[in-house]
Amino acid sequence: MIERIETDLKEAMRRRDPVRRSTLRLTLAALRAAEKELDRPLKVEEELQVLQRERKRRLESVRAFREAGREEQAASEEEELRVLEELLPEPVSEAELERIVENAIAETGATSLRDLGRVMADVMPQVAGRADGSSVSQLVRELLA
Repeated sequence: MIERIETDLKEAMRRRDPVRRSTLRLTLAALRAAEKELDRPLKVEEELQVLQRERKRRLESVRAFREAGREEQAASEEEELRVLEELLPEPVSEAELERIVENAIAETGATSLRDLGRVMADVMPQVAGRADGSSVSQLVRELLA
């Protein structure tokens, strides 16, 4: 992932694309900081977690800027969000996510919300980087209720 981002960054610099360049630089810095924190190269799942975290930050910023009436900053964050989403794998469809969660419930024998953790532990590795944990948790809660 880091190599891909470095290549994309060089291309953005050649094309003089400031939004893409700055977004890729920030993402690369976040990935390298995570590597430094762990003192080893990141695994694919860990890279996806960093990208998801960066995506979530942008989504929260867009919402905060809109609530504050700062439309220009919100639009800027949305542009950065589009660049980040290009790096993430294709999101899982609602139907596929529901099927994965239903299978996990059946496999773990979950019957109530007390089993939420076991189901989430089974589902999250399957949808790593393709679904947000909060949306997965919400679906699990609905199906277990």
